[in-house]
Amino acid sequence: MTEKPQAPTGDAGMDQISEDLTKCAMVIEHAIDHLLEENHPPLSVASALLGGSLGLLSRTMDRETILRILDSAVQSVGSGDLEDAEKARRAGSA
Repeated sequence: MTEKPQAPTGDAGMDQISEDLTKCAMVIEHAIDHLLEENHPPLSVASALLGGSLGLLSRTMDRETILRILDSAVQSVGSGDLEDAEKARRAGSA
């Protein structure tokens, strides 16, 4: 069985990840906006993105790393972080 790549470590690696994450997030947000403007239901858009994300994770990371990512997402939902981020986003675009 082949090893799946792990995220780089160290400050330089984290800076690159942060820059890449920002660029990817902008592209994804644009795609979401486009799909919603085309009147695709939000649940369909979100489900497709989640399914695609899980597929990418399974091709590029080991199971334990994926579980840590998913656990972090569950914790964010449970703590209300996602709602707080959405409120801040809406306040910034007003």
